[in-house]
Amino acid sequence: MAMTQATINVMLAMNAKRTTPVDMYKPLRQYIVQHYSEREAQDMEEDLQSVHHMRNEVEKSTDALETRRDLLQRYFRALTVMESRFPISNEREHVNSLQFTWYDAFKQGRKATQPNIHFEKAAIAFNLGAVQSQLGLSADRSSANGLKQACNAFQAAAGVFAFLRDNISMKAAGNNSTQDISVECAGMLERLMLAQAQECFFEKVVGDKKPSSICSKVAKQVGLFYEEALAALVLPPLNQHFDRTWVAHVQLKAAQFNAEACYRAGLELHEKENIAEEIARLKTGSHMLSEARKSGKGGVGPLMDAVAKLEASINRNLERAIKENDRVYLMRVPSPDSLPPLTGAALVKSTPVSEVFDASQEKMFAGLVPDSSAKALSKYTEMVDDIIRVQAEKLQTESEITRVKLREMDLPDSLHALEGSASLPDQLRDDVEAVQLDGGPAGLEMEMQQLRDLRRVNEELLAQTEELLEKEAREDAQIRSQFGTRWTRPQSSTLTKTLHDRANGFAANLKQARDSDARIERTIRDNMVVMGILDAKPIEKALPTLGRPMLSLDGNEDQIVGGLRQKLVELEQLGLQRAGLEDMLKDMKRKDNILPKLMTTSSSYEDLFKKELAKYDQVSLEVGRNVEAQERVLQQIKSQNDLFSATFNLEDYKTSREKAFKQVNVAVAKYRDVRDNINEGLKFYVTLQDAITNLKQQCSDYVMTRNIQCREMMEDLQRQIAGLSFNDNRPPRSYPSVGGNPQAHPPAHASHDSSSHNAFFQSSSNVSSNPPSVPQSAYSSYQAQVPQAAPAPQPPYYAGGQNHPAAMPPPPYYTQPPPQQNPNFSQPPYPGWQGSYYSAPQVPSQSQAAAGQPPYQTPPPGGYYNAPPGGYYKH
Repeated sequence: MAMTQATINVMLAMNAKRTTPVDMYKPLRQYIVQHYSEREAQDMEEDLQSVHHMRNEVEKSTDALETRRDLLQRYFRALTVMESRFPISNEREHVNSLQFTWYDAFKQGRKATQPNIHFEKAAIAFNLGAVQSQLGLSADRSSANGLKQACNAFQAAAGVFAFLRDNISMKAAGNNSTQDISVECAGMLERLMLAQAQECFFEKVVGDKKPSSICSKVAKQVGLFYEEALAALVLPPLNQHFDRTWVAHVQLKAAQFNAEACYRAGLELHEKENIAEEIARLKTGSHMLSEARKSGKGGVGPLMDAVAKLEASINRNLERAIKENDRVYLMRVPSPDSLPPLTGAALVKSTPVSEVFDASQEKMFAGLVPDSSAKALSKYTEMVDDIIRVQAEKLQTESEITRVKLREMDLPDSLHALEGSASLPDQLRDDVEAVQLDGGPAGLEMEMQQLRDLRRVNEELLAQTEELLEKEAREDAQIRSQFGTRWTRPQSSTLTKTLHDRANGFAANLKQARDSDARIERTIRDNMVVMGILDAKPIEKALPTLGRPMLSLDGNEDQIVGGLRQKLVELEQLGLQRAGLEDMLKDMKRKDNILPKLMTTSSSYEDLFKKELAKYDQVSLEVGRNVEAQERVLQQIKSQNDLFSATFNLEDYKTSREKAFKQVNVAVAKYRDVRDNINEGLKFYVTLQDAITNLKQQCSDYVMTRNIQCREMMEDLQRQIAGLSFNDNRPPRSYPSVGGNPQAHPPAHASHDSSSHNAFFQSSSNVSSNPPSVPQSAYSSYQAQVPQAAPAPQPPYYAGGQNHPAAMPPPPYYTQPPPQQNPNFSQPPYPGWQGSYYSAPQVPSQSQAAAGQPPYQTPPPGGYYNAPPGGYYKH
């Protein structure tokens, strides 16, 4: 299949607004002197110089992007501090000699000048969003880290433009303003930045080779964001403001990603052999691109190339699907208009900038708080907050009442059931989706195969371990029969009892685990019919539907259903009206700024408050009307629903639906039980494999040490036979048994340092997983006459580690445990382990016996594990 990810790399960034020099120092200092005193002006000298310096740096804007971003954020906070202390306007008592001039970012020949600090803040916010977009565009999206940086930068830019739209644009608007900081432009730029951030996610999911269904949803959301930006671009006042290339770019991007969603959906449908719908989806995508290429002239070359490549891929798949349908499937291809729209998955959102713009911790101009104005403003704000809170609580209470009453009447679920679109409760639907994402009942066989594979590897590993001991014992018996009494080395059977006991214990564990696996498989077979309901996609197909009555006396079922739906529509409209009223209240509060009036009014504050609060009376009246209307409609819905329930025998349907819900719930519970048992089995086998691998390594060490001893004894015997040591009065070598102390009986003479050879036979407390070091002299004598010892066998294909670099990699479903520093295999390898591998058997105490049994236990006397029935199986 054609990959289009490499061509999705054309994005946009905004140029910053330009400004003219402004002397911030003199007007602000003059205002302080006039309204406060010269002393306070001197105290504010440092703050005045700081603001003046920041404004000059903003004008230059030649630093690196990160430095410019930080500067704009600091200056914006400084403006927020100044807003409540320096009223800037043409009025005589205000700072009336300060004028801010800014050029339009998209029409750079246009400029606007205002004595308005909100105009300055709007320009700074716009430039901050532009810098964030440039950071996103400059990131190297070919790497995972660069892709993340670009996505975060675009989301940050979207957050700045959203803040500009919601908090500043209206205050900066006027006859003499630029279009780039308007509400419409800021909203469009927010959508554009979100589209590009979502596009970064699309590049990531495609690069990570995620399933086609996920890629389709991500691409669809990219297209939706671009469509929202395009809708703002083609309407006044923006349709005459932006260059044609902007419109063409956004239009092509919207078509490209809507078509990409169809293309990815087609890949998924082809895998499911739903060829008819695949053809319809591909036709839709091809038509989108064809129309976009006709009307989107003016797009840049790389973008046009990306669209052309995507169109070629879609047409190639469409041609293949049509041929397959004509030759094999013979399905009727539905009309593209009859298909449900593809859904998007929004993975990005505008990053909040409230913390970045929060000036509450700024110390600048802290001594210039007009006490009377501040207190009056605080009081007015509390009065507004009370009004907003009371009205908002009314609206929220009515919305909650509506939800509760509709739930009691089982609406609109009963109507959906009549249409054949019943739904599960939210929690149960989430549980089913989680099961289906996990693979569902159909995927349990793969999990069981993993169990079987792990068990087989453990069995093979244990067989290799036992073969090491048996081979060494056979070789020892053969040499002993050859040399008779002259062969004084201890027999293998006297040294390997502990090793054999442990191997037998592990064999018992594996037998018990095999029984547990069989019980799980039997549980899966016995309950597959119950769990099979979870494989239904969508799960709602398994739910009963509400049918029409078989006998109708009046024939007015359609009228009853239509009347109930009409009332629900009225109720929904009232809900939308409540949402609009809430937004209106928030908008009024956001725009309600009486600080300039408070600082210039000559009348009492109470008169001003009364006048300003009157604008909230109309909204409060609308809230009361909405509440009354909802109570009336809810009563009508109750009467209509009673008639509907009696006509369609709703109680029987509810009973059958609840039964279906219980079946789904039981299936989910059974699936989780089986899945938990499988997971427990996987953990068991992985832990047991570590223990068997350790045992095999110790057996290899034992065999190697015995081979070295065998070579040295044969060297001594051959020297005696050759008459080379008739006068050697050295006593024969002594070989301590397992658990003995080799220092208790030191030899009188020693031609070789054999302490390293005997280290393996020391007590269990000194046993290590590393093989003993062997001096080179042990392998240098009589190599021509003495056969070489067989090398230690390599570990199985996923017993690899630092000591076995040639080991094969583990299978894909096995997670290799991380290497341990200074491993100590005498520590418990699994919860509940009772002792080290070479320790003598211990009788568990009562507290230990009461604890839960481990997957494999310390062998009791006799060498066999008395494991409890059931192994790791929990049920």
